Amino acid sequence: MGKIRVVHYINQFFAGIGGEEKADIKPEVREEIVGPGMALNAGFKGEAEIVATIICGDSYFGENIEEAKAEILEMVKKYNPDLFIAGPAFNAGRYGVACGTITDAVQSELGIPVLTGMYEENPGADMYKKNVYIISTKNSAAGMRDAVKKMAPLALKLAKGEEIGSPEEENYIPRGIRKNYFTDKRGSERAIEMLLKKIKGEEFETEFPMPNFDRVDPNPAVKDITKATIAIVTSGGAVPKGNPDHIESSSASKFGKYDIEGIDNLNPENGETAHGGYDPVYANEDLDRVIPVDVLRDMEKEGKIGKLHRYYYSTVGNGTAVANAKKFAEQIGKELVADGVDAVILTST
Repeated sequence: MGKIRVVHYINQFFAGIGGEEKADIKPEVREEIVGPGMALNAGFKGEAEIVATIICGDSYFGENIEEAKAEILEMVKKYNPDLFIAGPAFNAGRYGVACGTITDAVQSELGIPVLTGMYEENPGADMYKKNVYIISTKNSAAGMRDAVKKMAPLALKLAKGEEIGSPEEENYIPRGIRKNYFTDKRGSERAIEMLLKKIKGEEFETEFPMPNFDRVDPNPAVKDITKATIAIVTSGGAVPKGNPDHIESSSASKFGKYDIEGIDNLNPENGETAHGGYDPVYANEDLDRVIPVDVLRDMEKEGKIGKLHRYYYSTVGNGTAVANAKKFAEQIGKELVADGVDAVILTST
């Protein structure tokens, strides 16, 4: 048997073509190893080789999913690979969704083993972890070496049709699949052993990990909305023209606080969106579509609310880590409470 033939999918950024300004490029194929493919190919240690690299812009894929999928499937078929790899996408939301979508399509429609990699909080991971193997990576490209070290061995196993071990053994994101197996101890015995370890404060590993749900108790209703101060907080990327705080279009590391005193209406001269996860055209035409300043000003004049808070807070939710989002919320919440805000309108995209 010769070397395992691999087709690799990456986006415009990892292909070295450009960032957001080049995110609309259509699918193209290069019969060469590009970007992270160099590290992957080296990780195969001669057992496999990348025979072609498919490149597609994140915006083009996201806005033309069926067309992009069909084009890429035809490209993959041409090279008759033994394995298809996408990414790794780390915490890039649109890239992760593209990687998940195309690996799922290649696996289901072409019957070719597939593998991708992304951060566990990437929306693509949640969407496709049950369908395809997704190596768990760090949240940025700084984790490329670690990602490749994990991806290459599992990729070779998949291509060879070998038995795949547990998520802990193979470093992929748990797929929610449970398998029966024989053990020398009954379930009741194992459960008592775990309970005793827990009581003693010793380490133990559960056989049935539960998801960690973050529950927030709702506050009581506002008693008199006609006297209430209402603030706007958004993950829709609403910013003043020019994005003065340089809030990132994805994986935001900050939020902004912006003064809307004296502004009754948002327009292309005073506002825009920094969000990279949706088509910005309509938001940039009228930012009131993302944060309803115009409607709240009308309600303020009509006495339906007490007043609109002088500042609105904004960040980008696209690919933003939950830990960062919690940190933003704590800081924003403290300021709103200190300013006597009674209620908040949260808008997304």
